[in-house]
Amino acid sequence: MAKSALITGVTGQDGSYLAEHLLSLGYRVWGLTRGQANPRKDRVSRLIPDLRFVDGDLMDQGSLVSALNAVQPDEVYNLGAISFVPMSWQQPELVTEVNGTGVLRMLEAIRIVSGLSKPSSSSVVAGQIRFYQASSSEMFGMVTQTPQNETTSFHPRSPYGVVKTYGHYMTRNYRESYGMYAVSGILFNHESPRRGAEFVTRKISLAVARIKLGLQERLSLGNLDAVRDWGFAGDYVRAMHLMLQQGRPEDYVVGTGQMHSVRDAARIAFDCVGLNWEDHVVVDPGLVRPAEVETLCADSSSARKQLDWKPTVDFPGLMRMMVESDLRQARLVREHGAALSGARW
Repeated sequence: MAKSALITGVTGQDGSYLAEHLLSLGYRVWGLTRGQANPRKDRVSRLIPDLRFVDGDLMDQGSLVSALNAVQPDEVYNLGAISFVPMSWQQPELVTEVNGTGVLRMLEAIRIVSGLSKPSSSSVVAGQIRFYQASSSEMFGMVTQTPQNETTSFHPRSPYGVVKTYGHYMTRNYRESYGMYAVSGILFNHESPRRGAEFVTRKISLAVARIKLGLQERLSLGNLDAVRDWGFAGDYVRAMHLMLQQGRPEDYVVGTGQMHSVRDAARIAFDCVGLNWEDHVVVDPGLVRPAEVETLCADSSSARKQLDWKPTVDFPGLMRMMVESDLRQARLVREHGAALSGARW
């Protein structure tokens, strides 16, 4: 019988790639969505016709219990979150409710549906729902070592990072307290043409396309020296799935191990269309974070060895993919007069 999976955040970048991947493996896949009038739900349903939907809300535990009872999933992937880090300074309480307490609500819903009534054992109970939590490299923050691995200490530098750290530890606690098969993937930055326009790599690729076609003149960026380990989202969802197929639950760091600056991203993207980035990029101090995370780089040797995982798209290839996608979209806009959208796809 085919396995079934429930994905929160299915209308986002990672959720859509994960749904496609699981369906390709023969899974029955449900996406958790809140309410019916959701334009992003319409987009993802057109993109992935075989995806099914179930109502639920990470801010309502009762709805999560109902969704789990309805779907009876073998695996739950909790990707639902407010993922734009700067927003966590603007709406810290909302980000805490969704990204932090939402993890607890889902863990509690799984505990209830699985019949795990009280803390009793650190041994994983067989035949239960397996849970994946989307942790983040932002938990490392002010890093104590480079590259970062599963044992590197956390020092988050944003409300987003603090809340993700809470969800990470809560997942570990439920694994150790209730015998849940619950794991966290500490994923470093991962991008794609489906990335939201507010994220720096997509902001760059969209601007490059528009500037190339004469639809825009300048691109405003913040800290050009901020360094990240950027990979392709389509590669990273494979690691998520692999983490839930192992004999024992463990947390893994997932990244490329290669660092690039925002300046590198701009240079590579403009090179893709034959333009000099310095002619078009301006620095806006207002876009610099209150507490910057300067250097993030993954040591994913455990994932490579134990999961047999490795990335297939390098950073120049990723930026080229994104620029080419946005260039095609911008050309359609110019030809048909539609408004260029920063939608996820």
